[in-house]
Formats: sequence, structure tokens, C-alpha cells
Amino acid sequence: MAADLSQIVKAYDVRGVVPDQWDESLAEYFGAAFVDVTGADAIVIGHDMRPSSPGLSAAFARGAAARGADVTLIGLCSTDQLYFASGSLGLPGAMFTASHNPARYNGIKLCRAGAAPVGQDTGLAEIRALVEKWSEAGAPEPFTTRGTVTERETLTDYAAYLLSLVDLSSMRPLKVVVDAGNGMGGHTVPTVLAGLPVDLVPMYFELDGTFPNHEANPLDPKNLVDLQARVVAEGADLGLAFDGDADRCFVVDERGRGVSPSAITALVAARELDRNGGRGTVIHNLITSLSVPEVIREHGGTPVRTRVGHSFIKAEMAAHGAIFGGEHSAHYYFRDFWNADTGMLAALHVLAALGSRPGPLSELVAQYDRYTGSGEINSTVADQPGRTAAVRASFAPRDGVTTDELDGLTVTGPDWWFNLRASNTEPLLRLNVEARDERTMTAIRDEVLAVVRAVPGPSDD
Repeated sequence: MAADLSQIVKAYDVRGVVPDQWDESLAEYFGAAFVDVTGADAIVIGHDMRPSSPGLSAAFARGAAARGADVTLIGLCSTDQLYFASGSLGLPGAMFTASHNPARYNGIKLCRAGAAPVGQDTGLAEIRALVEKWSEAGAPEPFTTRGTVTERETLTDYAAYLLSLVDLSSMRPLKVVVDAGNGMGGHTVPTVLAGLPVDLVPMYFELDGTFPNHEANPLDPKNLVDLQARVVAEGADLGLAFDGDADRCFVVDERGRGVSPSAITALVAARELDRNGGRGTVIHNLITSLSVPEVIREHGGTPVRTRVGHSFIKAEMAAHGAIFGGEHSAHYYFRDFWNADTGMLAALHVLAALGSRPGPLSELVAQYDRYTGSGEINSTVADQPGRTAAVRASFAPRDGVTTDELDGLTVTGPDWWFNLRASNTEPLLRLNVEARDERTMTAIRDEVLAVVRAVPGPSDD
């Protein structure tokens, strides 16, 4: 019987519980299918620290080699290190990781040469179809000539390349606490920061895919508590927290307070625009702060607003030749990094910005953090279209209010805006509100939630 991959092949990657939903035999089929769909004669593979990652990546390599592709194994790496290898070597790549998911999960992030993403519309659907076919009928005959499998070290070159993209020559000494969450940041951070005037205070650098201290998901505030306390206790200048595969980076200021990823997006955008002579396009998704397009324009750039999701950001990066892109989820994309996301490069920009001036980080980021946001608020709603229509009907007729439906419903007023989006996988509506002040934000938030969570009546039909 063919494997049912509907639960593990997502929009942008493969992800599921090992061995319940997928295992090494399926990983081998994925390797063969990846080569068939991409037409690659050589690929590069990396993996994170999860207990299942070495076996799954080795199986993928066997499948790829059986289809005649030469395989380069770079071993333990962060996801952005795999993107570096794909870009610098000009090879399609596969990264074995489940990012911030619990230990029993694993997955594959796939890209074409130059770190170009592979998603449902760019090859992943075809890969899934082949794996399902082979799991029922058996693997295809191997090529007469198998590909080779060799190993290569890329961490040193990855670090050197990142450092070449940021001017750190005038950086003053900084004390930096880094929480790697037992993820791949513990592997990459020491090499990247070596030689910089950084007094590094490591937290949970031991590679352990069972995540014994806390989940490697800095998007959840409870996973930042240890870092925030340590920054204050150490009298550090800032703290950095990486997720499991170290492609996202969150920042904590000297007071132990989280810095909004929108503020980091604005800060890095300003620096990248300055580096490019005050010219260039910067991509941001529609639930980043209004401060982001404001700062982009102030530094001579052109902001382009897009839907939420890395595939949309990367597509717009390519379409516009953008120099940088940022999301509210702490994904940061760079033209000079093959349009791929790298939290480590964003972290280096923060270190360079803070290290080149006096004063604390909280003072530096205040100029980029101009509004008050609600954060994302989820509501369980059976009829998402109906509740969204009710919100539109409540707000659209008001003076000075505009609406658009680029991604869900966005409503903009004189000094506030909100976005209401339906989840793709759950019966949820996700609300983000931002306003010039706390009082206005709270009032708009509560009014929208009252409509969203109201029991529908005859007037809503």
C-alpha cells in the first residue's frame, strides 16, 4: 500500500513524527525523488542534532546516489549553513530538521541550486507523488553508475562569508548572552563570533535534540525566560536566542526585554540601505509594524508589502531584486545570501549597530519601535469567512478607514490597523492589531475580538 504523505508533506517542507509517520525507508525514496524532479547530477545534504537526523540524512543520500547523483555531506549544520553550501557550491540541497518542533519530529527543507526554495508549486508535489508511487510499487531500478558520497566541512567558510557582509571593524567590546536551546546555534555561534570583541556567555550550547532545558522555539515567550534572567544577572549588553535549526534569531535588550522582530527588521533594513547607497527595495510582510515601511522610506528605500510566509517573501525578493526582507516571526532574508533567510547575519547587524555607538540597545531600537502591537491573538471560530465578513461590515463604512484582502482582511484607520487571517490548518482566526498608543490598540483589539467571538445571529447571514 502506498504511503499516505498528506500529513507530512507541507506547503514548504516535509515534517512529521519519526518513525510513526515517516522513517529511513521513506527518506531514501525522498532522496531518489528529489534527484529525479530537480534533474540534479550532484546535491548537498546537512542535518541538525536530532537523534533521528543522521540516519534519515544517510538514507536520503543513498536514494540520491542510486539515481546517479554525487552527494556532498556537510554533516551537522544550521539551516542557513545548508543554504550557504547550496549557494556557494551551486548545488540543490536538503536540510534534515524539524526546526522548533518537539524531539519526536523530523523533516526536510529542500532547495534548488543557489538556495532557491522547493515548495508545493516548485517541485514538492511531484516529489510527493513519486514517493507515494514507489512506496506502493517498489523503488525504481538504480542507475548503472551510482553517484559518489563524500564529506565536506563548510562551517569555517560559512562564518567567513557572513562576516564579510557586515562591517564590524569599529565594534566596541560587548557582553552577549546566547541561548542556543540545545540546537544548532551551539554549533555555529562559537565559530562565527570567534575573533570579535565579544564576551560570550553561552546557554544550552550542548547539542541535544531531546531539548532537555526548554523547547527551541523563541517565538513562545516562555522559552525566553531563562535568557532574559541571565542577561540581567550578567549585566550583559544584549541576549540572542536561536531556534532549533538556528535560522531564526530573537533579540533581548540589556533590561531583559524582548526586542520586536519588526524593530530588528527596520534596523537591518536601514543598515542594508545605507550599505547600498540609500537605494533598494525591501520586502516586509503585512503584519510587520508600520515602522518598517516608514524607516525604509526614510533611508531612501522602497518598501514592498507581501503575504505572510517565507515562500512569498522569497518570491518577492527575486521579483524585485530586493536587498533585504523581514518577517514578524524573526525570519530575515538577504540578497547577498541568495535571498535566503539567516538569523545569524541579522544578529551580526545588531552587534555591529550597537557596537559602533555608545548607549544601550534599548535606546538604539527605540527609534525603530514606534507603535504598540497586540501580538498575535488566536480565536477558535467555526465559520471563519462569516466572522471575517462581520468584522468587515463593522469597520469598512467608517470615515478614514480602508480595507484590503492581500492576506486575510487588513483594515487601516488614521492611527491604527489590524489584520485578521484564517489558519490554513485549524479552525482559528488570527488577529494582529497595531496603533500609535496603547489605549487605541486596546480599544480596537477588544472591538474586533467582540465581533469575532460573538455568536452569529440572523443579521450575520
